Amino acid sequence: MDCRVLGPLDVRCGGVRGDLTAPKPRKVLALLLVHANRVVSVDSLTTELWDDEPPASALTTLQTYILQIRRMLARVCGLDPAQVARELLVTHADGYQLRLDGARLDLHEYERLADQGRLALLCGDHAHASRLLTAALDVWQGTALVDVRLGPVLRVEAARLEEARLTTWKQRIDADLGLGRHREILGELGCLAARHPLHEDLQAQYMIALYRAGRRTDALDAYRRLRDVLISELGLEPARRIQRVQHAILTGDPVLDTASALDTAWTYEPTAELVPAA
Repeated sequence: MDCRVLGPLDVRCGGVRGDLTAPKPRKVLALLLVHANRVVSVDSLTTELWDDEPPASALTTLQTYILQIRRMLARVCGLDPAQVARELLVTHADGYQLRLDGARLDLHEYERLADQGRLALLCGDHAHASRLLTAALDVWQGTALVDVRLGPVLRVEAARLEEARLTTWKQRIDADLGLGRHREILGELGCLAARHPLHEDLQAQYMIALYRAGRRTDALDAYRRLRDVLISELGLEPARRIQRVQHAILTGDPVLDTASALDTAWTYEPTAELVPAA
């Protein structure tokens, strides 16, 4: 059985695809998939379905949704519904557990590749890290749970997944910068920086890539834009580590041309005192 949550919700086995279309059963299925192989409490499920105002029939209605999901899984997997209840979607004293042992969930594949990629990056193997982190990002097929009407619990889970995706993206860019691929990733990095104007690490990566590509003026403009947004929206100056990157660009510090430019720029102390740009 193949299941997807990193994009449109989808469950299929061979050529048979799940046909669960009602919004609330899909919410339940989504929450069970995000927490696959773990018990999801009845409290979490009812909060997702009805927020803080569950009806008197909440437990009975939830049981009906679980029955609908079991029937769908039985059709998709070619199993007896009783077998699904015993082995696949199991009832516990305080909740339900969707067991995916032997099945493939895109979230688990993403996490496996991303963890391996981060380890390779920590070990300084930028080429291997780039391949693994690229493969992890390729697992995504759009915004997580894009076709599910998110309630309060799934909204938090979707935000967590998207933040994890952005972190993986940043780490893959770290690996590519370590490989000297600054020109190749400028377009992609520019789009990411525009979409996340308050993400200081992404802005710093963009500044370094621009500087390495011989566009020092554009790199300094990127810093000024970041500073303007931070001051206007949050009343804050850029973090000191970002000021260090700007100072290194102003002085043409050779640290910016090294594979570990970001790590070094985060920690080195310039000879002159840093003064916020006017």
